[in-house]
Amino acid sequence: MSVVAAAPSEPADPPVESPTRRGGRSWRPHLIVAVVALALAVWVTNGLWRDPAGHVIAKNAGDQAFFEWLLGYGVYLLGHGADPFFTDLMNTPVGVNLAANTSITVYIVLFSPLTVLAGPEISFATILTLNLAAAAFTWYLFLRRYLVRQPAAAALGGLFCGFAPGFISHANGHLNWTAGWIPPLVLWWVLKLPEPRRWLRHGLILGVLVAVGFSIAAEGLFFTALATGVFLVTRSLMPHSRAAARAALPTVLAGLGVTAAVAGILLAYPLYMHFAGPQTFKGTGFNQAHYAEDIGAYLGYPTRSLAGWLGLGSDLAPNPTEETSFFGLPLIVLAVACLVTLRRHARPGRFDTLIGLYTVGAVFLLLSLGPQLKFFKDTTEIKLPYAALIDLPLFDSALPGRFALVVACVIGVLLALAADRLLTDPVPPVRERAQWAAAFAVALVPLFPMPVLTGERAPEPAFIADGIWKEYVSDGGVLTALPFATTDTADGQRWQAYTMARGGKQFRIPDGYFLGPGGPEGVGQIGASPRQTDWKFLRAALYGEIVPIGDYDREQTRNDLAYWKVEAVFLAPQVTGSQGPVFRAALEMTATDLFGEPERVGGVLLWRIRPGIDPVARGN
Repeated sequence: MSVVAAAPSEPADPPVESPTRRGGRSWRPHLIVAVVALALAVWVTNGLWRDPAGHVIAKNAGDQAFFEWLLGYGVYLLGHGADPFFTDLMNTPVGVNLAANTSITVYIVLFSPLTVLAGPEISFATILTLNLAAAAFTWYLFLRRYLVRQPAAAALGGLFCGFAPGFISHANGHLNWTAGWIPPLVLWWVLKLPEPRRWLRHGLILGVLVAVGFSIAAEGLFFTALATGVFLVTRSLMPHSRAAARAALPTVLAGLGVTAAVAGILLAYPLYMHFAGPQTFKGTGFNQAHYAEDIGAYLGYPTRSLAGWLGLGSDLAPNPTEETSFFGLPLIVLAVACLVTLRRHARPGRFDTLIGLYTVGAVFLLLSLGPQLKFFKDTTEIKLPYAALIDLPLFDSALPGRFALVVACVIGVLLALAADRLLTDPVPPVRERAQWAAAFAVALVPLFPMPVLTGERAPEPAFIADGIWKEYVSDGGVLTALPFATTDTADGQRWQAYTMARGGKQFRIPDGYFLGPGGPEGVGQIGASPRQTDWKFLRAALYGEIVPIGDYDREQTRNDLAYWKVEAVFLAPQVTGSQGPVFRAALEMTATDLFGEPERVGGVLLWRIRPGIDPVARGN
């Protein structure tokens, strides 16, 4: 996610006039790019669209379940007047700080009508698809407005920015990181701030955009702000731009003041909840050194690309969702060639813009490598600048490898600028143009995105789908599926999302997939700290482990159930985990040993937990 653009006015190299302001321009290029972007987005997500209820993103079922839960919570939020940034419907009784998670508040409210009509799974697939398409189209409009004259050049850059390998990788379940339309939209209005006598209007709009961006992708907004600062400071220090920057400074500061005030008002409560609310935490539940980019990854190909499909993909990423660079050697060579060519032909104003652009790319490439250099899976002894930043606020919650997403957008802008030069003045010789065309093809065709992989997931049991559960759990009571909801066993959390989307009576669940306190030295962790009972069922589900049940186990289970205030436990006919079906037989045997013989209700095995009655003696 990059912030790279020419300034609104460059005497030696003026910005491109918006096509909408030229009578001779047509809207057809816009429509063509929009259709192509949407078609590519549907292509990438088609596995979900073939069966939204039955298919799940194979490489990240946990995150998909979390976002589907949020979409269901959006309906509950509007229907019950709940807190958008804190809930005890999950991880009962202590709850979850949604402000400290990726709560996508704007999305869950905006798409609540669709969630009610079609379910969280349809809203999830819709947002994911529109995110990818909107990112490409918004970058196209941004490039067309500020940097390039040729629609084809803007389309090339926009489509690359929207469908770069890193964003296709994050299409494995991340509704926040695929929202790549936020940075160019924010940048659009940042670059309007110097316009005289419009600082109030522009500041208001930018403040709203900042609040929206924070609610959808706070980490991405941080990257955007950081890259904006690097670009603008670098460009403003260049000799040709220094005077113009000094003259525009009062207007820009006034606009930024309005932006800060508007965003501060809109974000006052979520920011309080994020940093000081209940169940908040510092840092992240992920190892930052692990989630740093390997320098070799910049030369490799992503798994979900044409090259990866042909067997040329690399395995240098921490996981399939974090392939944030993976540009391939040909594209790296092409990017360097673009740098040299554009520098050689740049006029003074454009030269300053290019220097700012290059600086952003270099800074974010370095940050993406994390605190210690990794070279083709080997961690070297070379310390990098991120080691000095890792404990600073905001940086301590970021995953370094994701800074490479900014590098992807820098490359997209370079491609657009180089293509624009080839298509405009001076017109290169036919031979040179053919060479460039071949270079673009060799670099970009292997990166053509392939659909994200999907797998089967357990169908919603009639016990949940038909509302039969309401006969066994009080309104607001605690009900849990087996195994308890975690990132690796997300069915219970997903099924709760579906009940929230239908409105009416609602139940709570223990555990769940989220980020919360409890990690070492006070940092965050993934999910709740397991108690003996949920850990016992998780081991049975994932490993088929069946252990003898003694009096101590029953006593611990009794205490755990009382802590959660569980009223009923159920086991569905099919249960899926992050790697496919789990050991259901082990779950049933463990539950029967602990709770006694189950009832068969609505297609599930049900154990009712009655207060005051020992639920854990076999045979009750």
